[in-house]
Amino acid sequence: MFKQLMNNYYYGKAGKGDLTPDDLPSNRWQLFWETLRVRFSALVRLNLMYLVAFIPVLIVLGLGVSGAMNILNATDLGNGESAYTMQAALQAESTAEQGGDPASVTVPAVMSAASSRDALYSILFMTLLLFIPAFTITGPATAGVSYVVRNWARDEHAFIWSDFKDAVKENWKQSIVVSLVTSVLPIIVYMCWRFYGELANTNVIMIVPQILVLMLGLVWAISVTFMHPMIVGYRLRMRDLLRNSMLLAVARLPQSVGIRLLHCVPVLIALAVAFFINPAWAILGIVLYYVLIGFTLSRFVTASFTNGVFDRYINSHIEGAKVNRGLREETDDDEDEEINVEMPRE
Repeated sequence: MFKQLMNNYYYGKAGKGDLTPDDLPSNRWQLFWETLRVRFSALVRLNLMYLVAFIPVLIVLGLGVSGAMNILNATDLGNGESAYTMQAALQAESTAEQGGDPASVTVPAVMSAASSRDALYSILFMTLLLFIPAFTITGPATAGVSYVVRNWARDEHAFIWSDFKDAVKENWKQSIVVSLVTSVLPIIVYMCWRFYGELANTNVIMIVPQILVLMLGLVWAISVTFMHPMIVGYRLRMRDLLRNSMLLAVARLPQSVGIRLLHCVPVLIALAVAFFINPAWAILGIVLYYVLIGFTLSRFVTASFTNGVFDRYINSHIEGAKVNRGLREETDDDEDEEINVEMPRE
């Protein structure tokens, strides 16, 4: 009985129908909402698998945020006190009211603004350094999830575990390279930004390489949107994968930037809740969101976007390739530039 429950949970129930041909949507916006409605519970199940790969990343980020908060609470507020010393004073007052010895309350040390800034820089550097191995190992899992949600986003079938496993096995090499570069780039941008920023204090021309480094990070951030979906969808050499991803990011620049910003919305909402309501509620909400569906929902949104871009710029130029999967009609009247790829994988 337990085995049957697990099979139903991860593989789904046999004979459960999807959308019929008459129910197919006529545009991608409708396709997104229809497939999201049908696959919502499956996205939750897939997220529980995907979450395992991100446990090291969450630990690293949690330690970094915790260390930064401790330093900020110990920073001089301008009157020789800090959040910690004020808390200690309140605790000592409470102890005195209860008949205890207020001197028994330990008063934390107060950090100067300069010392606090240096400590924050150190914590940020260590967090970014530990982020490299933690995020790199998520690459193969991202490839597996990208394959599954790509099929779901165009209303095609995919088994949660078996298709995930096959996609990981076939694409782990390129996915690790992409994740490695993605994890290394933040610390490179951070170090170069600080280095050229210090030089810019004495030579204003150093602002130019500082901006160029930042632009490099931003270009990669929008290009990586297409990389994992392209890894699982096409047979490409690594250089062609990077080239085509950057071309697509430029060809759909406003939409690519919009997708990246959309992924930041849950975090921005959590920050707003923490600032205006209660930090505890913000932490609880963001944790529940990413534990339940946050990671795979982000990948599903990305897949829905990249499927349309691939149909327009790639599949329409490949003889025999299917376009507009999941849609009732084919409506592609635009003349688009050709991007060099081989036949898509089925």
